[in-house]
Amino acid sequence: MTNTYYVYILASKRNGTLCVGVTNNLERRMYEHKMHLVSGFTDKYNITLLVWYEMTSDIFSAIKKEKEIKKWNRAWKLRLIEEQNQKWEDLSKDFSGFPPARE
Repeated sequence: MTNTYYVYILASKRNGTLCVGVTNNLERRMYEHKMHLVSGFTDKYNITLLVWYEMTSDIFSAIKKEKEIKKWNRAWKLRLIEEQNQKWEDLSKDFSGFPPARE
């Protein structure tokens, strides 16, 4: 059985505050962010929009990619997002049972 891991970037709004993370369950993790179930950086700055993600079956490559992206300058992160998501749409909008992001 193959596991799937996700490296993701969240934003507070277009060109807003960014957060990079890794998880083995993107839907669950997005629910936690959107419902503000875990206090911390994303809760404090209302970072709930999933603007980029990448899947892999290797946890070590997922963690490595997350650490690399965290070291990137802001311009590189913005370019990565806009290569795949020019409108900065919330990519979690298609997940079932999700509330809209809080404004």
